[in-house]
Parts: sequence; C-alpha cells; structure tokens
Amino acid sequence: MSNDQQYPYHPGGQGPEEQPQYGYGQDPQQYGYPQQGYQQQGYPQQGYPQQAYPDASAGQPDQGAAQTWQGQTWDTQYQPTVQRTDGPAPQGEHAAPVGTGSYPLPPEVHAEPAPPWLLAKSPAAPAASGADGYSAPTTLGNARITDAQRARAEGRSPIIAPGIQPAAITAVLGLLLALGAAIGSYALAVPLVLLQAVTAAGWFRLNGMWPARQGIALAFAGGLVADVALLAAGRENGPAAIIGTLGVWVLLTVVLQLRSRAGADERMQGLMATVASAALAVLAAGHLAAVPDAVTVGAVAVAAAVLVRALPLPAPVSVVAALAVAAGAGAVAGAATDLGAKGALLGLAAGVCALIGLRVASYDYPSRFVHMTAGVALPLTAAAPAVYVLGRVLT
Repeated sequence: MSNDQQYPYHPGGQGPEEQPQYGYGQDPQQYGYPQQGYQQQGYPQQGYPQQAYPDASAGQPDQGAAQTWQGQTWDTQYQPTVQRTDGPAPQGEHAAPVGTGSYPLPPEVHAEPAPPWLLAKSPAAPAASGADGYSAPTTLGNARITDAQRARAEGRSPIIAPGIQPAAITAVLGLLLALGAAIGSYALAVPLVLLQAVTAAGWFRLNGMWPARQGIALAFAGGLVADVALLAAGRENGPAAIIGTLGVWVLLTVVLQLRSRAGADERMQGLMATVASAALAVLAAGHLAAVPDAVTVGAVAVAAAVLVRALPLPAPVSVVAALAVAAGAGAVAGAATDLGAKGALLGLAAGVCALIGLRVASYDYPSRFVHMTAGVALPLTAAAPAVYVLGRVLT
C-alpha cells in the first residue's frame, strides 16, 4: 500500500507524523508556518459532487487558526464589557487571553458578613456527641416516619397494639351487630357485610400483599355468598351453608392461582393469603347463623374487651381486666336477653377470641392501615365461632 493510499489528502504535502502540533488558543503564525487553505492545492476534485454552502464567517475578523463551531450551541461567554486598550487589569479582575476572542471574567466581590439580626434567627448547629463529629442517631426528627418504622429502627418488639381509635371503631361495629341481631336477620346482614369487607382487606394487608384487588374481591365475594346461603337456607342449615361455601371458594382460589403466570413462591403465597382471607370472611357469617341473643351478648362483650385492652395499662393487667370486663358485659347483656347468667360465660369466651384477634392484628410491625382494617375486624370475626357454638349449647 502506497503513501498516497494511506494518506490520500494532506495539504502542504505533510503526513500525519509531520503536521506541527499547536497548543490550544495559539496562533500558528508564531511558529513561522504559513496558513494554507485547501484551495491552494492542485489536486483534482473527484468522487461526490461538491455542494457550495454559504460562508457564515464571511466579513468577520480572523480569530486565529483554531476551529470554531458555526452551528447553534449554548452561549458560554459572559456578557461583553468595555475593553481596555491600555494599562494592566485592576486587582480582582482576570484578563482574557490574547487571541482567544473571549471576554474577561467579572471582578471578584468579597462576601459581606451577615447582619447580627439574621444570625440571631438562624438555628444553632447541633453539638457533636463525640470526637468524631457525628451526632447521636435519632428517629424523632422525621415527621413522616411511622410507628412501625420507628419501632423497627429502635429494635423494639414487633408487636404493636392497634390503639384506642381502632378499638372505638370495633366497639361501634359490635354495637351495630348487637342491635341488628335484636332487630332481625336482614338488619344484622348490613353491619355483617361491612365486617366481611374490612376483614378481607385487612388480612391481605397484614400479610404484606397490597394492592391485591382480585384476592380481596374474591374473599369478599365468598362472604357475600355465605350470607345469601344462610338467609336462604335458614339458621338450622348454617353449618352446611358455611362449609359448602368455603369448599367451593377454596377450589375456585386454587384454579385461579393455577392460571397465574407468577413464580411458584408468589403463587403459593397468594394462594394461602386468599384462602385464609376467604375463610375469615365466610367465618364471619357465623354471626348470621348463630342465635340472635348469643350474637347480642358476644358483640357487647367484644366491644367492652377491646376498649379496656386499649387502655395504657401493663400487659398482664390489661389482659385480665379486659377478660373481666368482657364477662361482666356478657352477664349484663345476658340479663337483658334469655341467656341470663349464662351470658357471662359467653362473654368471657368472646373476650378471649377478641384478644386473640387483636394479637394477630398487632404482629410484625403493622402499619396504620393494618390497624384500621385488621385491628378493627379481627376481634369480631374471631369471636364468631364461639358465639355460634356457645349460643347453641347454652340455649
């Protein structure tokens, strides 16, 4: 391969190793090399036809041999200032390099100290806790941190009780159930449907699965089907209606999970959460299958137990007091119904189930949403089997 093939075009007859190297912003005239344009050579133009473009730099003074961009770009130059032709630049101002076409930088201005009134209003810097300059770690300064995140960061117990507000909502819902049971089955179905919806949503959120609209809707639909079956078949056929609905819904849940394209672990987790949520929603329908007097006594006992358990008392004292109050509330409600003194036993059993439901809703650093759903619904839902069984036994 010849030199012409390797270097097909070099103005001035110089190869790539013979080209002089210029510094940035330096004028090639300083080195004695004449500036030669491409048109001074006598090489014939071959290949693609050359198209003439207008010269955008026509009529402008020559700013050196350095290549400049002629297209649109960002303007990085400072606003032009008055150029001085004599004398050195004053102190604090940087002179522009000769031949670069740039403008001088603005003069440096020393920052004035802040006024005393501004320093008095600014917060003082926190003192370091040690020689390393780092302050003590804290989680109290972040307003957005939740109780669960604070407890996890501080290494406290993962059991966080729902508190007084969910307990008050549970008490109101329990009183609605007691009032509906005293009126009739259809009046009882109204708060029961609300209880089943909150139970389905709270169980999914308690297991860390959110959003899970399909699973929540499926579990809630199972509870509605159980309610309809109980209203159609009557209380005498309550166990058959509940168990039949639960069996159908478990099979439906398995079929839907088999059609899922998720991984095996995710499908198993979704299957267990959906089956458990549907079972709890159907189980809550036990209030509709139980004796009305038993529903009244059990709902009142649960309302009293959760309110006492939410009081700021030591854990053992709170549990004993909640069970005692539940038994007392059951006895009082039993006196107003046909159960009589037997209502104390039913109230005690319902109180135990309610505390178990509260314990489940308090596990594993629950969020506020878990407290307002599972913490509200699980005490009443867990008490449904005791209300149904003891109601049949005691009457």
